[in-house]
Amino acid sequence: MSSTTGPRLDGDVRTLPDALRLRSRKQPDETAYVFLRDGEEPHETLTYRELHEDAGLRAAAFAALGLCGRSAVLLYPSGLEFVRTLLGCMYGRVAGAPVQVPRRGEEVQRLRRIADDAGTSTVLTTTEVIRDLQERFGGSPALAGLTLLATDTLACDPAAATPVPPGPEDMALLQYTSGSTGDPKGVVVSHANFLANVVETDELWPCEPDGTVVNWLPLFHDMGMLFGVVLPLWAGIPSYLMSPDAFIRRPARWLEAIARFGGTHAAAPSFAYELCARAAAAGRTDAVGDLSRWRVAANGAEPVRWDTVRAFTAAFAPYGFDPRAMCPGYGLAENTLKATGSRQDREPSVLWLSAETLRDGAAEPVDEQADGAVPLVGSGGTVGRTRVRIVDPVTLRGLPEGRVGEIWISGPCVAGGYLGRPEASAETFRARATDDGEPGGAHLRTGDLGFLHQGELYVTGRLKDVIIRKGRNHYPQDIELAAERAVPGLHPNCAAAFSWDDGRRERLVVVVETDGRLLKSPGAETLSRRVLDAVREAHRITPDDVLVVRRGTLPKTSSGKVQRRACKKRYENGELSTVAAATASPSGEA
Repeated sequence: MSSTTGPRLDGDVRTLPDALRLRSRKQPDETAYVFLRDGEEPHETLTYRELHEDAGLRAAAFAALGLCGRSAVLLYPSGLEFVRTLLGCMYGRVAGAPVQVPRRGEEVQRLRRIADDAGTSTVLTTTEVIRDLQERFGGSPALAGLTLLATDTLACDPAAATPVPPGPEDMALLQYTSGSTGDPKGVVVSHANFLANVVETDELWPCEPDGTVVNWLPLFHDMGMLFGVVLPLWAGIPSYLMSPDAFIRRPARWLEAIARFGGTHAAAPSFAYELCARAAAAGRTDAVGDLSRWRVAANGAEPVRWDTVRAFTAAFAPYGFDPRAMCPGYGLAENTLKATGSRQDREPSVLWLSAETLRDGAAEPVDEQADGAVPLVGSGGTVGRTRVRIVDPVTLRGLPEGRVGEIWISGPCVAGGYLGRPEASAETFRARATDDGEPGGAHLRTGDLGFLHQGELYVTGRLKDVIIRKGRNHYPQDIELAAERAVPGLHPNCAAAFSWDDGRRERLVVVVETDGRLLKSPGAETLSRRVLDAVREAHRITPDDVLVVRRGTLPKTSSGKVQRRACKKRYENGELSTVAAATASPSGEA
């Protein structure tokens, strides 16, 4: 089997380190990675030869420290030192666990929990990060007992022996889940998983020899790592990297870099495309050049919104953006990343569905203008040996097309399980349907809900987050979207909706965060009331409580997804500092 641009999968290339060794021989002086200072100017560059040599030196140093066959936390800002160390760990058979550099005390606690779960006290990082951690959190008990090693100044002996290379079934990475659905768990990703996923990604969205990646996503996150590091290395094409902060401060930087460096492949969650569309509407994209080379704008990691797809494609069509380049997809860490995706030769699919029947678990297509019609964007189909099926989460029986159930995945990208959690691993990674006539074998239970239509996957929500009222399902992301649209000026991903049992009944709670502008006008009280009315009007369900909090209060993952369960826990513990609240009257339920 081979991919469009990557090397053949044969006896010579069985792992990502094998692919780097091949690149260092065949195209040693070609540019592999470039880091853009402030998301604009090239600051540092790595060729394949340099990356191969740097990875080898770090692998030898790790071996001397006794890390081979063990794990270590990778604590890096976006930059090329992360790339060197990630490949160095793979060369040296060290299972790296990438983690976000802490900015707050609770993130230091998360770092420690991950280190303990991974069974390591070693944290690989940079001199600058160590200095910052010691200055800001030096007295934190969470850092006690951890060994912080700066790989940018690590003593590396060029004469030291290189460790034995890893095999396909060896652990390549410990990818800790983002925590949007619970406590982070370490997903055991093998080298075989990595290669299977990158081959399928290259098959779905071919890089071609003229390909170029431009990436702002955090590299410790699975989506940023695969698109920013793994895919370009496999395909042998350059990758231009920038920090997430550079994008968030000025989203047009991303598009300017794509135009300037001829980007063909870039990925982001839906909110990033919405920020770009808003920037265009505000006249802040004048410096964006030609986007006609951009052929894969992968859109995933959170629900893909049809309004955002339309707004982005309309805003940037004058810059040469092809609507077919917008490629929604679906994936998760437990499947290494990508599971499905829309091909780049057609525009994204959208189904207008009856909201009433969808709440009853059926996908009934209706006219766009029909009363209560809601749009769902398709997440494409599978390629290679990956398969997706929809299963009733209670009876464990397969469901036909058009019926909503749990999304199950099988294939070579499914990871080995959760580190040190055999029961959770068996339940999640080795599920079997009860249908005698259906294909056998183990499946990954994703915990996500969706349905198939003409072979394409449509994702409707999280199984455990569904809000049930009067026997009908309400998806929190739909309620959150109505809340965001209640008042002009609210930011994307600014709301969390969840149900809470107060001991007498289930209550629907909506938390909305906003900045100082909207707190002044229209004011917090008016904002909370408008959100309550908007949700009631859009979904015929009335929130029992609408809480307004200041921007930055709502807990989110590293990729920007709202952490509903963490928000619910803060609500239950009285830890949400609210600015205003609106409560429905006893007769307010529709």
